Amino acid sequence: MDEPEWRERAAAHEARVDVATAAHLDRRRGHRSHPVEDFLFTYYSFTPAQLRRWHPGAGVALAGADDAPHRAWRFYAFDGELVGVDCEAFAAARGDTLRFVRDLLVRTSGRPARFSCFGLHEWAMVYRQRPSDVRHSDWPLRLGAAGTDAVVESHQLACSHFDAYRFFTADAAPLNAMTPTRESQPSLEQPGCLHAGMDLYKWAHKLVPVVPSDLVMDCFELARDIRSLDMRAAPYDLRELGYEPVRIETPEGKAQYAAEQRGFSARGQRLRERLATACDHILQSARDVS
Repeated sequence: MDEPEWRERAAAHEARVDVATAAHLDRRRGHRSHPVEDFLFTYYSFTPAQLRRWHPGAGVALAGADDAPHRAWRFYAFDGELVGVDCEAFAAARGDTLRFVRDLLVRTSGRPARFSCFGLHEWAMVYRQRPSDVRHSDWPLRLGAAGTDAVVESHQLACSHFDAYRFFTADAAPLNAMTPTRESQPSLEQPGCLHAGMDLYKWAHKLVPVVPSDLVMDCFELARDIRSLDMRAAPYDLRELGYEPVRIETPEGKAQYAAEQRGFSARGQRLRERLATACDHILQSARDVS
C-alpha cells in the first residue's frame, strides 16, 4: 500500500475511533460513568488509545514508512522502507490464542441460533439481591425488587454464555437450564447469544495486529449496538438516559427483543466468518514458513 493511501486510511480510522470514544473519555476526565456506554471500555481490556492505532492487517506492506509508528509496535517487521505484520512472530507468540479463537468462532458459527432467552441474564444478576448489592444500584429497577424476582420465577432461564452466567446470583444460578463453564464454552456458545456477539470485539482485539482495524471497529460497533439492547431489555429503568425499555415480560417485548436479536446474530455471523478467515490465514502462513 503506497504512503498516501495508508496515511489516509490511518487518519480516517483515527477519526472514526475519536467519534466513538469521545463521550467516554469526557466522562472519564470528569469522573463520571454511564451504565450502558462505558461497558465496552470497562469490561473489555482494549483501551481507547489502543483502539485508535491503525493496523492494515496481515499481508499488507506499508510503503514509504520510514517514520511510521508501526516500526515501534510489536509484531511488525520492516525491510527498508516497507513495514508489515510479522505473521510468523505473532503465530509463535499467540498460537494457542489463535487456535482457541478460531475453534470457538467456527463451532459457534455452525450451530443453530437460539432466540428464546429474552435477555433474562440481566434479571438473573439481580434476582433476590439486596438493593445495595445490585450492579447498577444508582438506577431503579423498573418493576421493583419483587416484580423483578417474579419475572425470573415465571420464566425458564436458558443462558448458554459463561461470562454472563457467572454473574448470576447464587439463587438464580440453579434456575438456569444449563451450567456453562469456561471449559464448555466452545461446546455451548451459539450465534443468537448477545454476549457471544459482543465478544467478537474481544476476539478481534486479541488478534491485533493481524486483523485490520476496520474489522476491529466493525466488531466494536456491533458490541456497542448489542449493549444498548442488552440494557434496554434489562430490569433497570434507564429512560432518564434516553433508553426506552424493551418490556420482555410481555409478549410484545419478547417479539421485539427476538427481532433485534436476529439482526445482531446475522451481523455477528458475517464478522465471525471474517475473523475465522484471518485466523486461518495466519495459521497457514506459519505452517508454510515452518
